[in-house]
Amino acid sequence: MTDSSAPSSRSAGPIDTTRPHQARLWNHWLGGKDNYPIDREIGDKIMEVYPEIVDVARQSRAFLVRVVHFMTGQGIRQFLDIGTGLPAVDNTHEVAQRDAPECRIVYVDNDPLVVAHARALMTSSPEGECAYLEADIREPEAIIEQAGAVLDFSRPIGLLLLGIVGNVPDEDDPKGVVRRLVDALPSGSYVAINDGTNVLGVNEWTPAEATARGEALRLCREAGTVPYYARTPEFIESLFEGLELVEPGVVSTPLWRPDFPQIEEIRPIDSFGGVARKP
Repeated sequence: MTDSSAPSSRSAGPIDTTRPHQARLWNHWLGGKDNYPIDREIGDKIMEVYPEIVDVARQSRAFLVRVVHFMTGQGIRQFLDIGTGLPAVDNTHEVAQRDAPECRIVYVDNDPLVVAHARALMTSSPEGECAYLEADIREPEAIIEQAGAVLDFSRPIGLLLLGIVGNVPDEDDPKGVVRRLVDALPSGSYVAINDGTNVLGVNEWTPAEATARGEALRLCREAGTVPYYARTPEFIESLFEGLELVEPGVVSTPLWRPDFPQIEEIRPIDSFGGVARKP
């Protein structure tokens, strides 16, 4: 099998080029070109006040690589990647299919630009399959139903929630959203979660650095991006309730099995993540 386009639960609307979008901001911070002038303008302003955002973006991508490689090593051959973002180096299907060409991947994002670029640029191996859904993480049942056109939910699946739960406000019950997704997975599946956190001191921040991070979040809000809610490492760990955490547990993202691939300098950042197995 090759590429496919699974049915969408949302009708694709026009792409708004007057407001920045989180996926395009991250593409800019990773050095990509799939973004608009407004994304570069706001992204540069955020980098000026909070330069660490570039490290967070790079380390999040490296975390994805290590996580997918780990999961394929555990025999996982199906992946559900929610909050895909724009195509970059080492996308989920590229990492997975290097290890096992027969892997199937379903990408999910709520930005029509992301879905359009994914369909155009992400090419599956002949033995595997890639599909793309335009849907919101807050619609877990719709995601699961549509992903079932490509993934076999009677066999283990790797669920990736990387940098996405922070977009779900408290009133939309982020823990409940994650639980509904996990409940749909069969035994033997794996779940990976990472998100920005609000722990002062994890990187020996000064009060000025803490203020800079708050200013970066303010810039995002005022520019009209989807609000981001940085939470505690304890909150992220609570999302794995009922699952078997893989060593070393929930830690600062660069410290989760940092030997693959090696980043030139390994230091904690204010972003935490982990991987767990569903018993």
